Amino acid sequence: MYSCQVMDTDPRWEDEPDGGRARLSKSAVVDRALKLADADGLDALTIRKLAQDLGVTPMALYWHFRSKEDLLEGMTERIWGEIDLTVDPSVPWWAQFQRGMESLISVLRAHPSAPQLLLEHEKQNQAALNATEIALEILRGAGFSPEYATAITRDALWTGISLVMAEADVSLTRLSPDERPGQRRRVLLQLATLPPARYPNLVDCAPAMTECDPEFHYRVGIELFIEGIKALAERQRPAPQAGAS
Repeated sequence: MYSCQVMDTDPRWEDEPDGGRARLSKSAVVDRALKLADADGLDALTIRKLAQDLGVTPMALYWHFRSKEDLLEGMTERIWGEIDLTVDPSVPWWAQFQRGMESLISVLRAHPSAPQLLLEHEKQNQAALNATEIALEILRGAGFSPEYATAITRDALWTGISLVMAEADVSLTRLSPDERPGQRRRVLLQLATLPPARYPNLVDCAPAMTECDPEFHYRVGIELFIEGIKALAERQRPAPQAGAS
C-alpha cells in the first residue's frame, strides 16, 4: 500500500511501459545529479553516491544512463534546456541577442557545475542545437556572414562562462566561506599600501579590485560584448554608393 502511494504522488517515479512496478524517472535522476554536483562539485559526483542519495541501487540508474559520461551528457542537455530562447520581434536584434546572453548567464549562476559541464561535454544535444540555431538566426538576420555569426555565437558562450568563473574568484574557491573575507582584506591591504607614486591607479582602485558587485560585474561584461558586436555590425554594412539618394 505504501509503495503504491509513492508511485502515485512522487514525480521521481514513473510506471514501467508494461505496467510493472515503478522505476525512477530519468528527469529525476538528472535533477538530483545536478543538485549534488552544484553542492559538492562535478568531480565529486559518482554513480554510487547518486544512487545512495536517491535511495536506489546503482543498477537502477544504469536503466537510464549507460555510464557516468552518459549521465553528464544528460546533465549538460538539461543546462542548455534551461536557457530562455524566447525572441521578442519588437526589439532590435542586439537586444534579442542580449536577452539570450542574460538568460545563459542566469542559468550558469544558478548551477555552479554548469560552466564545467558546458566546457567539457557534448554541444550537439537537441537543447544546445536549438540555442545555437536561435543565436545564429538573430545574427544572420542582422547581416552577419556565416563566419562572423558563428564566431560571435561561440564567443558569447565563452564570455558567459568567463564572467561566471570570474565572479567566483578561483583564488578564493580553495578557502572556506569563513576564510574568504580575511583573504580579501589581506589583498586589499597589499594593494592599498603599494607605493602610490609608482602605482597610483592600483592604490586608488584597490577597494574595487578586491570587492565584486555581481550585478555590476555582469552588466559591464554583457555591455562590452553587445557593444562590440553592434560595432561589428556597423562595420559590415555596405558603404552607400556614390550618387545614391
